[in-house]
Amino acid sequence: MVEAVQDAGVVVTGAGGGIGAALARRFASEGARVVVNDLDGAKAKAVADEIGGIAVPGDASAIVTEARDALGGTVDVYCANAGVALGGAELADEKAWALSWDVNVMAHVRAAHELLPAWLERGSGRFVSTVSAAGLLTMIGAAPYSVTKHGAYAFAEWLSMTYRHRGLKVHAICPQGVRTDMLDATGSAGDLVLTPTAIEPGAVADALFEGIEADRFLILPHPEVAGYYQARAADPDRWLTNMNHIQQKWEADGR
Repeated sequence: MVEAVQDAGVVVTGAGGGIGAALARRFASEGARVVVNDLDGAKAKAVADEIGGIAVPGDASAIVTEARDALGGTVDVYCANAGVALGGAELADEKAWALSWDVNVMAHVRAAHELLPAWLERGSGRFVSTVSAAGLLTMIGAAPYSVTKHGAYAFAEWLSMTYRHRGLKVHAICPQGVRTDMLDATGSAGDLVLTPTAIEPGAVADALFEGIEADRFLILPHPEVAGYYQARAADPDRWLTNMNHIQQKWEADGR
């Protein structure tokens, strides 16, 4: 059992399935009191009933107050997990860009705005951001997703930099492919880049808890991502050339 989360009040957004449901299950198994959030109320209730949690359906941007009340007035851990993975190039519909920005970045900002005053006053709190390796690297065929996941990572990094001396713990989870409905929706690009090394959602939860015990900001369920990230920083042009080769292969295969 991880002492840091025993009896903690935990909120997991986008927890009706996939990574969110795996996180909710793991927190509950560790003795936390868990609010399960999802836009799909039936899915949220099903996971909550399974783990003995509390379902709070609705838009992840607007449930902090209700979730706090459901937990008796205190949120100790907030998992900003809800996300959308919309593909397309720079000419993707502006609605796709706006939705990606709102869900993948601004929902995190709004939650932090609600949570930080109490956390900073008492000197403790934990913010978990489900980012994606696309937030460290990029993803072919998915400009709105890649750009906004970079934003989600940057916001998590900023929170940690700014408030870690005041007791805030921040974790940025950056997996590659995870066997969820979201992976299925990535189509041929996901088949080429993500599916060959895809892992189960439970492995992401395991990686987070290892990171919590080690007090580590960057959580890499696919350890090889560390090498890719280092290569990108060391020689951006070489890295971009290699990624462009993958882009060309995808185009040659008919996208």
